[in-house]
Amino acid sequence: MLKKLALSVAVAALAAPAIAQDLSSMSWDEIVAQAKEEGEVNWFVWYLQDDFRGAVKAFEEEYGITVNIPEGTQAANNDKLLAERDREAGDIDVMAFSFNQVAVWDLPSLFMPLSDVLPEDVGRTYSLNGSDAGGYGVGYWGNQTGISYDPAKISEEALPQTPEDFAAFWAANPGKFGFNYEKGGSGPSFYQNIFRNLTDVDYESGEQSDEKLAATQPGIDFFNEHAENYVVTASNADSITRVSDGELWMAPGWEDHVAGLQRKGEVRSEIKFYVPAMGMNGGGNAVSIPVNAPNPAAAAVLINWLASPETQTSFNVNFGTAPLNAAADSSNALVPADQRANSRPWPAKPFRDDLEQKFVEDVILER
Repeated sequence: MLKKLALSVAVAALAAPAIAQDLSSMSWDEIVAQAKEEGEVNWFVWYLQDDFRGAVKAFEEEYGITVNIPEGTQAANNDKLLAERDREAGDIDVMAFSFNQVAVWDLPSLFMPLSDVLPEDVGRTYSLNGSDAGGYGVGYWGNQTGISYDPAKISEEALPQTPEDFAAFWAANPGKFGFNYEKGGSGPSFYQNIFRNLTDVDYESGEQSDEKLAATQPGIDFFNEHAENYVVTASNADSITRVSDGELWMAPGWEDHVAGLQRKGEVRSEIKFYVPAMGMNGGGNAVSIPVNAPNPAAAAVLINWLASPETQTSFNVNFGTAPLNAAADSSNALVPADQRANSRPWPAKPFRDDLEQKFVEDVILER
């Protein structure tokens, strides 16, 4: 596979940049024809590689285009993209990245403008929770943090919705709610939104200052005041496992993670999931075409397929994702459609790093 990938990149090296520049002047039928001539596409995605290799078989059968998904971490893929940006032709055709990167990267210098290339689809997602890819990236994977709970222990009507509700639940049911502070973002999402509701701080600005950090003290005080009544877990996975096993009644989690574990039979199917009214962080991942992609037409066809209503519906059913095409069917989602309005953006960095460090020092280490 690696030899084949290297050979295809070498062969395409001279022609690729010209093709990439010409896509915007081509009709969609011409792009699809060019994609079939290219014959393959290299999709760099850092998670669920084996699952995606199975998912894209439908695309390969429909278009006769081979999808190569190399192994690689998020950091390694990001580093590779930046390291290759000055090459005439790189190795990456389709680059997957978190919408959080929109605030970090100069998208026009790295990627082709997809809005000029893809066929019209008003349902596509180009911005998510305040992160706007400006037409250079299209959403294909929506994720949402929320609260997993055992409906045999707590009814839907009694679910906590505010910081005060959670404090009351903890007091009435000590040791039955747990959250992680590391090894996964669901726990941090929970405490960050408690902070949001108790403080007057601009969490969407990454600006750092001692005064801004000090203003989060009401959140610190809240968790310290109720420290005896909640449990600190080891990770996202530990939290949901302990809910499924009955040790905990409620714990933060990721919608797609919980759905995936239920699909594999590793978490009880009875476990439910909700996004409280106080809000919890959500986001997602996008795909783009690097300006020096060796197979840009095939990349465009794959991205159009990934972002389509049909594929977004399939991802919701099979992976538990939040659909990122308005025409997709979300009826199989763990999160009811009306609760999507409770999604919040992640606090901006570098302030978020300061906040998480303060939480560890002033709450976790004080327990």
